Formats: sequence, C-alpha cells, structure tokens
Amino acid sequence: MPGSVPPSPVVAEDAAASPAAVSGPAHLLRVTLLMAGSCLPILGAVLIAPVLPKMQDHFASVPGAKALVPLALTVPALALALLAPFAGVIVDRLGRKRLLVVATLLYAAFGTAPLWLDSLGAIIASRALVGVAEAAIMTCCTTLIGDYYSGQRRVKYLALQTMCASASATVFFVLGGAAGSAGWRVPFWVYAVSLVLAPLMASALPSPATGGTSAAGGSAGGRRSFPWRQLGGICALTFFGAMVFYTVPVEMSYLLDDLGVKNSGVIGLATAIASAATVGGAVTFARLKRSPDPMLPAVLGVCAVGFGVMFLAGSAPLLVVGAVVNCVGTGMLLPALLTSAMSRLAFEDRGRGTGLWMAAFFGGEFVCPLVLLGGESGVGSLAGAVGLLGVACAVVAGALFVVRRRAGVVDSRPLPEQLA
Repeated sequence: MPGSVPPSPVVAEDAAASPAAVSGPAHLLRVTLLMAGSCLPILGAVLIAPVLPKMQDHFASVPGAKALVPLALTVPALALALLAPFAGVIVDRLGRKRLLVVATLLYAAFGTAPLWLDSLGAIIASRALVGVAEAAIMTCCTTLIGDYYSGQRRVKYLALQTMCASASATVFFVLGGAAGSAGWRVPFWVYAVSLVLAPLMASALPSPATGGTSAAGGSAGGRRSFPWRQLGGICALTFFGAMVFYTVPVEMSYLLDDLGVKNSGVIGLATAIASAATVGGAVTFARLKRSPDPMLPAVLGVCAVGFGVMFLAGSAPLLVVGAVVNCVGTGMLLPALLTSAMSRLAFEDRGRGTGLWMAAFFGGEFVCPLVLLGGESGVGSLAGAVGLLGVACAVVAGALFVVRRRAGVVDSRPLPEQLA
C-alpha cells in the first residue's frame, strides 16, 4: 500500500521549469490535445449506451443477442484493462508520441467499423479493437502529462484529466442519445473525431526529453530495477478505488428506481449533479497542493461517509446528498492515486508503470457491477451492497492511516519529479 514506503512531503511548485513550456498558445494546444485524447476512452465507454435497445431489436434474431449486445459497450473496457500493461511497455520502447498518433488513427478505423459491419460478432470484435487503441491512447496521454510537467503542475493536469473525463461522460451520453434518435449506427460516426486529433498531435506535441533521476533511485542512465513493490501497492489500491469511483455512475439509476423514482429526466439530473461533484473533488485536490499519499485515508473516509448516507437514504434527495459526498471523495481519489503512482516512476519506466496503473483502474471498473451484484445477492438489496462497500472503504482508510503512522515521521526527501 502507499503507506509502505516513506511518505512524500507536501508537493510544492517546481523550483525548476517543467520539461515543457507552461504558458502560451502552444502550451494551451498541448494541454487541449492531451485532455481530448484522455476523453476518447470515455467516449468508447458511454457513447453507444443509449442505442443498445435499438441494437438489441436489430439483432433480435441472432442467438444470444440479449447477452451479446451489452458486450459491445463493455468489451472495450475489458480489452483496455488487459492490454494497458503491454501498451505501457511499447510506450517505453517505441516512444509516446509516435504510438499516440498511430493509436488515434486506429481508434477512428475501429470505432467507425460498425457503420459498415452487419455481423454482431464482427461488431463486438471491432469494439475489442477499440479497447486496444484506447489502451495505447490513455497510456500515452497520461505518460506524456508525467513527461511534460512535474511537481504541482503535474498534479494540476492529472486532476484536470479527471475533471475532463468526468464531464465528458455526461456530454457523450447526451450526444449518443441525440445521434441515436436517427438510428443505432449513427453514434459510431463520432469516433471519426480522432481523425482530426491525430494530425494535430503529430504536429503540436513535442517529443519529451529523456533523463532525470530515477524514482526508484539512481540516475536514469544507470542500472535500476522497476519499482514493483511500491507500484504494486498503488495498483492494488487503484483496483479497489476504481470500484468506489464507478459505483455511483453505474448504480445511481437503479438505486433511484428502488426508491420509486421512475422519471428518466429526474434520474439524469441526479446523475449529472453527482458528476459535477466529481469535478468539484478534482478541483479541490488540485487546489490543496498536497502530497497525495497522506490524503488517501481522509479521501477514502469521505467516500465511505457518502456510501453510508446512500445506504441509509429513505428518499431520493437524501440519496443524492450521499452520492454528492461520495463523488467529491472519488473526484479527489483518482488524481491522488495517479499522482502517487507517477511520483514513483522514472522516465524510462513511466510508460510501463502508467500501463499497469491503467490496467488496475479499468479492471476495477469492469468488475464493479459484478461485485455489487454479488453483494446485492448476499445482503438482499443494492443499497445494502453499497453500504458494504462503504464499510470496506472505511476499513481500507483505517489501514492506510495506521500504516502511515507506523512508518514514522515524514521523509524530508523531495518527490522524484522535483529532482534536477
């Protein structure tokens, strides 16, 4: 766990300049492209959700369509989780920028393939290939943020990445629903947007500078080992944190339905309020300007309180209050975990480490509904399963707090990215 290594000091503004320019039009375009690229996997996750019923009707004569059609939505996340570590290795060997441009082009090809495919099996296969491209895109974008920026600037842009991903989920859901009114194939045209991004990435993103000091110790050019132990703890916590992060987006509509709320407009509004709270949490994390590791117990505690209120809620307004509290916590949790992982990685290992982190996060996303379904079967209600997850959050928060206390005083060494 993060507390098993010496805790880092408060993250201060870099004394030295970041590896890339941090102002001006070129900087703004660079950040915009990295944030846009980071949103592409979110597009893949939610865009076609509104048209699944129409797809179901279209393929009604296909054996097993009831089970196969939902796979078109979920299989990219599974492919991303399974392949992100391999994408990370390729990133370190071939370079971030080159792989990002190629993967963004492939994203358009695979994403728009269902426009011409008539076989449900072929569509699902194309969706799996979308996940392959997403693994490379997300790993490259996150790695480049770590390459270009350091210290508090890195914290800022990793938090911005979380904010953009959370906000884009709502936008893409609405866009998919609007485009889907013209037919279930129409939303797949949106994947072609990456054809615009790819040439801009090729021309506007600079090749990151190599060198620096290893997060694991020693110079970047010397012999060093990959920080498996430190990163393994972060990835295990990230897997759990992803389940916490996705519980409200995935289950909110079902919880409201259990309380008698049937109006889709009300359900959409409640989900949008929770999404806004996630953005608020990410903003709060960036403005606190604190090292992430000491914050994790408190952040998980906030998530636990939110789940507790949701479990006890006997009305829709109270359920929304609990969801907001939880989402403030999850909005802080994701950038805290990612920043903690980045601080332990040297340039040469950053792609592989980011890929492992992405695998843990999207793996947790994939199993989230399965875990809650199992909990619901065990305790008899979805609210009860959410309550159990809240208890788990509290236990993990307490364990992290105890480990950090036993680790002793704060280490005076600077974060790796602050070293010259």
